[in-house]
Amino acid sequence: MDATVTISEERPTNGLWHDPALPASDRARALLGAMTTAEKIAQLGSTWPGHDAGGDVAPMQDTFRGAERFEDAIVDGLGHLTRVFGTAPLAPEAGRERLAAMQERVVEANRFGIPAIAHEECLTGLNAWQATVYPTPLAWAATFDPGLTQRMAAAIGSDMAAVGVHQGLSPVVDVVRDYRWGRVEETLGEDPYLVSELGLAYVQGLQSAGVVATLKHFAGYSASRAARNHAPAALGPRELADIVLVPFEKAVVKGRVGSVMNAYNDIDGVPCGADEHLLTQLLRDTWGFEGTVVSDYWAIAFLATLHHVAADIPDAARAALRAGIDVELPHTTAYGQALADHGVPMDLLDRAALRVLTQKAQLGLLDPDWRPGRYTAPADFDSARNRDIARTLAEESVVLLDNASDLLPLTGTHSVAVVGPAADDANCLFGCYSFPNHVLPHHPTTPMGIEAPTVLDAVRREFPDAVVHHEPGCQVTGDDRGGIEAAVEAATAADVTILVVGDRSGLFGHGSSGEGCDVGDLTLPGVQDELVGAVLVAARRAVLVVVSGRPYAIGRHTRAADATVQAFFPGEEGAAAIAGVLSGRVNPSGRLPVQIPGDTAGQPGTYLAPPLALKSDGVSNIDPTPAFPFGHGLSYTSFAIEDARADTDTIAVDGSVTVRATVSNTGSRKGTSVPQLYLTDPVASVTRPVRQLIGFTRVELAAGETRTVEFDVHADMAGFTGRDLRRRVEPGRLVLTVAQSAGDRGQSVELELRGETRIVDHTRTMTTAVTILQD
Repeated sequence: MDATVTISEERPTNGLWHDPALPASDRARALLGAMTTAEKIAQLGSTWPGHDAGGDVAPMQDTFRGAERFEDAIVDGLGHLTRVFGTAPLAPEAGRERLAAMQERVVEANRFGIPAIAHEECLTGLNAWQATVYPTPLAWAATFDPGLTQRMAAAIGSDMAAVGVHQGLSPVVDVVRDYRWGRVEETLGEDPYLVSELGLAYVQGLQSAGVVATLKHFAGYSASRAARNHAPAALGPRELADIVLVPFEKAVVKGRVGSVMNAYNDIDGVPCGADEHLLTQLLRDTWGFEGTVVSDYWAIAFLATLHHVAADIPDAARAALRAGIDVELPHTTAYGQALADHGVPMDLLDRAALRVLTQKAQLGLLDPDWRPGRYTAPADFDSARNRDIARTLAEESVVLLDNASDLLPLTGTHSVAVVGPAADDANCLFGCYSFPNHVLPHHPTTPMGIEAPTVLDAVRREFPDAVVHHEPGCQVTGDDRGGIEAAVEAATAADVTILVVGDRSGLFGHGSSGEGCDVGDLTLPGVQDELVGAVLVAARRAVLVVVSGRPYAIGRHTRAADATVQAFFPGEEGAAAIAGVLSGRVNPSGRLPVQIPGDTAGQPGTYLAPPLALKSDGVSNIDPTPAFPFGHGLSYTSFAIEDARADTDTIAVDGSVTVRATVSNTGSRKGTSVPQLYLTDPVASVTRPVRQLIGFTRVELAAGETRTVEFDVHADMAGFTGRDLRRRVEPGRLVLTVAQSAGDRGQSVELELRGETRIVDHTRTMTTAVTILQD
């Protein structure tokens, strides 16, 4: 990139857009008025320098290789720079210098000296070499800890901002509808309230550092038919409104999120990238979104090449622009010459360009003193601060599913067999959007760049006096059974067997979990089911540890194991967290954000279901009851929830009620209880979930300690979409239950909502406030 870029016209230096005292929208409007059509179109585009060298890290990347040269892409300006750090291994300082040099080129190439917005992936941390790999979002969800998620996101944002990255393509707030979907690991689970609370926390954390958060994927992506990536979404309007859209709505209305990315799928025949109702009428006109809508990678071209709702690329460009997509990522394929040559309504072009320029003004990119060299890389992308957050997240996320034999915590162990394909592979701890799993497979000679002990390493450190023997038994995928016999022998000889199975995340079929790694059923990948069955028969005592990106149907295995632990890709500090739970150094407090299916591996279903979706004796021979329900998780102490009461038994349809319950640690050591508040609507005008989460908190309790938890519940929390497709709060009876999981009977109170049916909108109360009182 050493070619010289010349400016054909003298650069204006006295425009109102340079005045930081003016509102961002006024500055952007003044700049827009001085631009040519070509300059406006340039602000809607992007370029991905060096993407050919990074291997396939985006869908159908091969199809779009050979994009224009950097020098050509930046003529007249540029909207976005794509993944300067997240494409190939670059040390933090080298990446900062490369990005600054590119921005210098972008600034030089346009009359107004406007830099590009630099974006990166940041789902499990900044997707860069030598950067911290945090637990995957499904693990954040298992913490039930929005405050910790916000703290993590703020740390990610500060690292990004320090090197000149302006926008992060996270969080994923798709609500899980089918566990077979490959991207379950990237989500925050199957409950819209949990997803919305944690998604909001991530947005607030990232944007507190001055980095724009991007909601993904708007909308319905996780509801694809048969869980196939990009497949049409099988959604009715109520499921869309009451489950899928809820987290997006909260992040827009309450979090003022800066960007939204369209989903690849269609809903009832309309691709989201061409859906004006979704991207403009709902998102902007109804919810009041003021940021930018960016396309998922090549989604605009897909309107023509995959969806066939556009005749060609120019037709796709017009359709996307009309629908409300402002910026095309990752390369300018449709929004460049195609718009210029085939005409575009000037009002639509101005609308999109104004939004991009307004965001640039908000980010300080139009300030007269902005310089690419202003950013200084931190000394370490994997700092002690980051690792501390990653460690805490990992420890809070590990879920103790079962400990019926009281094997855990392990004590006095002399010999340990650590068995299984996930035991000695650090990549089994990471999600598919981590740099080690996302990019480094295309650079096999490059070291990982971070310290990430395996579970085997961590067990040896955690139990220094034990003799530890390891046998993988099999690979994560494939049908090679040659190692099972050795694994069985190791288990037979050991005092305790730690059996570590699960996933190795990858992309587009190169993993057992991750984007494009969908599955037909929920049996463990490869021949791991056979390995588990054989080892559990042979072992004297055994702990089953599942490290995965989705829940698997392990019900029969958990009945055979003495204890079972679930960890959802816990990141670089995850192995130590798992070993700490096994030893008792960490008292587990994780709770399931998704159910663990029972023995019916091919019939997944989430807990959020009306009566007919649950077990129906005499109606179906298939029992969908999970092995472990949503919200479940054990501890090395015990908790009791008692004395649930409400301050009234009757409220108006626009009123509120305070529900209190005592939470006690009835065991012998300090621990963390996670009380959850569920709503049941026994009779409604449409079918309703048997139980739906509307509140939760974490309560740390010393042995014998009791605290009172207060949930302030507004009637809006009982709202749902009626037959007229308007959200309503109906009069009638409600049951509110404080419980330890969706499957726990818990403590219930009954209320009566009185008054006329009330129609509510995006201004409604969306959160149940929780207060922990000292008894």
